[in-house]
Amino acid sequence: MYSSVNRKLIFNPLSFTVLIILATGVFILQILQITPYPVTIILAILSILLATSIRIADQWEKAVVLRLGRFKGLKGPGPFIVYPIIERVDNFIDQRVRVTEFSAEETLTKDTVPVNVDAVVYWTVWDVEKAALEVQEYIQAVFFVAQTTLRDTIGKHELADLLQNRDKIAADLQKTLDEHTNPWGITCQSVGIKDIVIPANLNDAMSKQAQAERERQARIILGTAETEIAEKFALASENYKNNPVALQLRGMNMLFEGLKEKGSLIIVPSSALESMNLGAIGGLTALAEQSEKDKKETGTTPTHTS
Repeated sequence: MYSSVNRKLIFNPLSFTVLIILATGVFILQILQITPYPVTIILAILSILLATSIRIADQWEKAVVLRLGRFKGLKGPGPFIVYPIIERVDNFIDQRVRVTEFSAEETLTKDTVPVNVDAVVYWTVWDVEKAALEVQEYIQAVFFVAQTTLRDTIGKHELADLLQNRDKIAADLQKTLDEHTNPWGITCQSVGIKDIVIPANLNDAMSKQAQAERERQARIILGTAETEIAEKFALASENYKNNPVALQLRGMNMLFEGLKEKGSLIIVPSSALESMNLGAIGGLTALAEQSEKDKKETGTTPTHTS
């Protein structure tokens, strides 16, 4: 678990450099016997206290300074000085955007389906004083309130709603988290739902349900097409009923289209051939195809006796 306490070492490069310079000066004074021994000890102690009073906060940090246990103020970024003994730096608070991952395992939805949900929240400290004084471990607090809010949100929605409206649920979750964390000086900028894991047997059942739904839609579309085709045929029959010549021409056209396909076999009732006078036409077409076939086999023009 993350800790919100960020304490740095007492000595930093600047304070260490100052300590070396002061210690060197005190050592030279002692070597040259300019100052008595007790004064040298006092100067050495003062040098250490002065060096340790120099602190540095990074550009993205604020230092929380306490004086005798009471909040004194915020320092930084950059170097600053605290009074030795009476003041101390309790914490360095990072004000950059942070990312916290959280999850809800085996949580029941509104329709009593156990799901595992993984999410992530992006948040930042906008008021360092509140984050330092209002909550003890603000990073852990954000994690736990996010996890609890996620569980409550899952329990208020059905599984289908969770799967179909991730963005809306994430927006509602972000709004609720922001309401909880604002009094701590923390704002939740956005929430993202990474994954929703459902039981394997339910996953198979949902897959079969989706497949059945697609088949149902296909059957409906096919039935609609058949209905439209029947309507068109009924309308065409009304036109052909009073116009036998058009019907004969349509029959001849269908037969011609069928004869154009190579290797096709068409069986036509003799009554239809007689009514459309297609017997002679069919014979001539067959004779022409036989002639072409003989040409390819022998390479010569065969002689037909009528």
